[in-house]
Amino acid sequence: MTHVLQNVVFPLERDPDLLPLYADPETWSVIDEEPVRVTSRAHIGNILGRSRARIGAGRRVSFASYFNAFPASYWQHWTSVRDIRLTVRTSGRATVLVYRSTGAGARQRIDTREVSGTSSVSFDIRLDQYSDGGWIWFDMVADREETTFEGAEWTTEQEPTRSGKASLGITTYNKPDYCVQTLQALIDAPEALELVDRIFLMDQGTQRVDARSEYPAIAESLGDTLQIITQPNLGGSGGFSRAMLETLQRPESDFVQLLDDDVRIEPEALRRSITFGRFATTPTLVGAHMFDLLDRPKLHAWAEVVDEGPFMWRNLFQEKMPHDFSAINLRQQPLLHMRLDADYNGWWMCLIPVEVIRKVGLSLPAFIKWDDAEFCLRAGEAGFPTVSLPGVALWHVSWVGKDDSIDWQAYFHARNRIAAALIHSNARRGGTLLRHSRRVDLKHLMMMQYYPVALRVKALRDILSGPQHMRAGLGTAMPEARAIAADFPETIVHKDSGVPLSSRRGRQVFKRLKAHVFDSPKGVALRWFTASTLVSHWFHTPDPANVDRPEVEFGKGDAAWWRVPLHDSALVSAADGSGYNIYTRDREKFRELLKETVRLHAALRRRWPQLQKEYRAALPELVSEESWRSTFEGRS
Repeated sequence: MTHVLQNVVFPLERDPDLLPLYADPETWSVIDEEPVRVTSRAHIGNILGRSRARIGAGRRVSFASYFNAFPASYWQHWTSVRDIRLTVRTSGRATVLVYRSTGAGARQRIDTREVSGTSSVSFDIRLDQYSDGGWIWFDMVADREETTFEGAEWTTEQEPTRSGKASLGITTYNKPDYCVQTLQALIDAPEALELVDRIFLMDQGTQRVDARSEYPAIAESLGDTLQIITQPNLGGSGGFSRAMLETLQRPESDFVQLLDDDVRIEPEALRRSITFGRFATTPTLVGAHMFDLLDRPKLHAWAEVVDEGPFMWRNLFQEKMPHDFSAINLRQQPLLHMRLDADYNGWWMCLIPVEVIRKVGLSLPAFIKWDDAEFCLRAGEAGFPTVSLPGVALWHVSWVGKDDSIDWQAYFHARNRIAAALIHSNARRGGTLLRHSRRVDLKHLMMMQYYPVALRVKALRDILSGPQHMRAGLGTAMPEARAIAADFPETIVHKDSGVPLSSRRGRQVFKRLKAHVFDSPKGVALRWFTASTLVSHWFHTPDPANVDRPEVEFGKGDAAWWRVPLHDSALVSAADGSGYNIYTRDREKFRELLKETVRLHAALRRRWPQLQKEYRAALPELVSEESWRSTFEGRS
């Protein structure tokens, strides 16, 4: 039986920004050591459908692109598939050239065929030289006349290890428009939908998906495949745990595919992830990459890891992200040809085998933040890897235009990171985590951002109270965190023209060129700056004039932690550009929060070994089916 591993596809939308992810321009040049596209041979007007394209006479189009090259190294390493076939269908006279790359990004020709008329040409390829990395792709060169590319796919005759379908779990909170788009995209992609057993949509908000005008037609199209489940807002961990629990009752489902609500999907990517999961040698979590929904050629998340020392998440090559495919193509970036292994994958899209859930349990009751990383670490410790698979991705709003480290989510960032470290870190007393955490608090305090420190103090207190607080406060921690904002005026985003949005000393603008990005104090200067600033904020009373009106104005990019503390008050642009926040020095709040964060971090360090035992002992109960079932049923 022939199994399709990957279809060659073009964008669902006629969006020129998306095209570089699907088809590659022919001509590139190098200017100042950077590759620059000088003329594009892949035009959106030449796309004739989901799988068809026009290639002009004498023109060359390459499918060495993110969504259409075949990630050979991942298939060789994580599956037992060794023989694949590339089939290309064309109309007209053309040349088809097949290439591969090494893990270092070097290009090598595999085969070449000339085609004419209405034809179908196949290439049999062995997967046995891709241990370090490498892709396989093909180019098409039209002859003297226009040629039509009619479609292509990568297939194998080998049988998969698993044959079950996947249930989709979509958790939403007041994002019905996105959910409707996702459901419609699935309806329009029968080749992906045929691998789906059930779609569980956990609606935890007040703006209901089933109240949308489009919903009746969607429900009719999907029939019994779609099931909407209404429950209180239990965050992502509550919604996705519900999807896991429901999927466990489905004998036809070998996987649950978790999807965030505020995303745009590529249905072929969803089909590929399930297919890869079926062929994986051992039960494997298949993670999707994340492109920026508002700047769609930019890739923000590839292989993500957790650093053992500070126990902090990051991209494996953080300095190389985001990667802009409209500026640098796949062949121009050797890093993208390496096989990059991940510790975890974000739950914007992640396929989880039910075998894993039965072995390690459901999500930690974390509400949001770190639930995905903790689950993948737990699975990895049980022998189930996470694969961050190229060619499997969606579009999600990136963190560029927001700063959730200073809003109500600061509580969950701090608490859940520490809880995950107590469960999984092997470093003595958490390694450098507590030092890093304390440093974060000091930076916030010096910047007059008292609200996030108050939330982080609450997080430390809750951690010290023991692991049972996580389940007990699952439905209340978020509203409590948001309620605390009322005590902190800096949380108000000023948009009203009646508020004097100007500063006494004007706007401070700094050069943000490469040579000036890292102009913060270092070494001895850093220690002196921190000590002197903390002393100043402890003793100094702000000038009343600077309290009545901000002393200085900063753009968001210029409001660095070593600049803002030098002033009594500052007007700072909000991360999303919607208005301004006013930060004002408050000596009493500074003193109170500084003393408390130092005390609590010291207590946490002192009690770390005992708390580690408590959290690890409590984990099986926290993530058990029975505990989550009692939560969903409203039992204590």
